[in-house]
Amino acid sequence: MAQISASMVKELREKTDAPMMECKKALVETDGDMAKAEELLRVKLGSKASKAASRVTAEGLVTVFIAEDAKKGAVVEVNCETDFVAKNDDFINFVNEVAKLVAENNPADVEALAALPLNGATVESVRAELIGRIGENMTIRRFKRFET
Repeated sequence: MAQISASMVKELREKTDAPMMECKKALVETDGDMAKAEELLRVKLGSKASKAASRVTAEGLVTVFIAEDAKKGAVVEVNCETDFVAKNDDFINFVNEVAKLVAENNPADVEALAALPLNGATVESVRAELIGRIGENMTIRRFKRFET
């Protein structure tokens, strides 16, 4: 059994944003292998997202994005379970990025939006990862794109 140091746990937490104890458990399970621990956390956070999927999302955020040339824009509503998460910086950044994507790509519906690339992944996988990190269900409820 490998010795798990606080610096290893800290490094894994910085890479994954997972809770400290989850990082420690992952390192213990993988005998200190950082790459395997990252993958294990991704799987665990993904299962956390699927468990949260059935919970009601009645709070959230509506945001507006307008392109620099003021010729296109978007309004996006993303819901979460509590008002605390609606004020979370990671949640707010996600909603803002989604609004920008809608304005730039004009997806047909929420399903098409979920498949668009965002930060090296898809919108859906970024959403699922955020659910795993924060622990609350989040849904992209609706959006509207405008163009002049």
